[in-house]
Amino acid sequence: MKKAIVVGSGAGGAAAARELAADCDVTILEAGGEFRPFSSDLKFPEALKRAGLLFDEREIGWLFRPMRVKKTAGKMVLVRGMGTGGTTTICAGNAIRLDHDLKKLGLNLDEEFEELSRSVPVSTGHTSRWRPAAREFFRICRDMGLDPEPIPKMGRYERCRNCGRCILGCPDGVKWDSRVFLREATARGAKLVLKAKVDRVVIRNGCAEGVIARRRGRRRFFPADLVILAAGGIGTPVILENSGIRCDPGLFVDPVLCVATAWPKARQASEMSMPFYVRRAGYILSPYFDYLSYFFNRDWQPKADDILSLMIKLADERSGSVDRKKIRKALTPADTLILKEAVELCEEIFSRMGVKKEALFLGTVNAGHPGGTVPLTRDDAGTLHPARLPVNLYLADATLLPSALGAPPILTIMALAKRVVRKARA
Repeated sequence: MKKAIVVGSGAGGAAAARELAADCDVTILEAGGEFRPFSSDLKFPEALKRAGLLFDEREIGWLFRPMRVKKTAGKMVLVRGMGTGGTTTICAGNAIRLDHDLKKLGLNLDEEFEELSRSVPVSTGHTSRWRPAAREFFRICRDMGLDPEPIPKMGRYERCRNCGRCILGCPDGVKWDSRVFLREATARGAKLVLKAKVDRVVIRNGCAEGVIARRRGRRRFFPADLVILAAGGIGTPVILENSGIRCDPGLFVDPVLCVATAWPKARQASEMSMPFYVRRAGYILSPYFDYLSYFFNRDWQPKADDILSLMIKLADERSGSVDRKKIRKALTPADTLILKEAVELCEEIFSRMGVKKEALFLGTVNAGHPGGTVPLTRDDAGTLHPARLPVNLYLADATLLPSALGAPPILTIMALAKRVVRKARA
């Protein structure tokens, strides 16, 4: 039986492992530990905030270990999930198909999306749980001709109790995340190794022989006939560079900026994240309570339940790079121009709620959807195997995406990962 190593247990890694476990001896290497939702109340971090002791977003790891923050050389905040399920455990649970750029390359993932629709519960039947402010946002966007749409959610949202903890790990198991696929993979015989941080792929004569990982203070070699890297848009390129495989200076990250105001008893912090969205050229808008801005941005002074916020998620230009030492990423002039347009649209929406421009405050620019450093091209879209890779090394995460999505990528990454595995086994 072929021995396969899958690096990472997020959207791409778990989907790949689930597929491979049907006929391969699979070992899944996860750099983090077992994921656990944030189970405490917010009184302690709020006390730290009031005392002025929260001043750097990287401190979030002290409060919630599965959420890790890095800063780019340009000081942009990048958020990652570290643990079983990867970033799927700390996302808003959105299920949006975003394969238009892949289709332009000639890649049709209809079969994989159809399969996912049968194995992942998805619903837009959560509108009855929206709070009044979200309903008012939706009405205004509809009246402005912005065509707002309820976001399809992965999970059983008929059981959602509006705790507002979507991005801190759903405490009630309402939100689906890739740990479901991970459990199915291990039930089929896959082995899961936690706290195993992969450093590099061992390559000889154009073939991957396995990976070297650090675990419990020691380096260990894991041999393999097939290696699937799915360590995420930041983790995967670092492993590739350590292995002598170049990555492109084309990093995208889907930057987020929130526009907010004081709104007594808004209770947005006690509501599902991103109940609906508006699509515009180059970005989306969605109601969203930004915990990072709330705890670390000094402009976010009102109490959590008294803040009302709109998120801008930008499809940024591919203009950054990742290596073992640092991440280089900043907004380009074109990104800044689109972001300005989006802020002005948010200002108009708030004005129709009676909020003056002077009463608005901005959040911290942060991002959590990195990718694009080994982008698929038309030449390799058929094989899903960029020519720079050893013959038995494949990628199964957003590293392959040819451009920023500017919207939640999980469903698209899982569909792509399923196809990658089928090509790797062929």
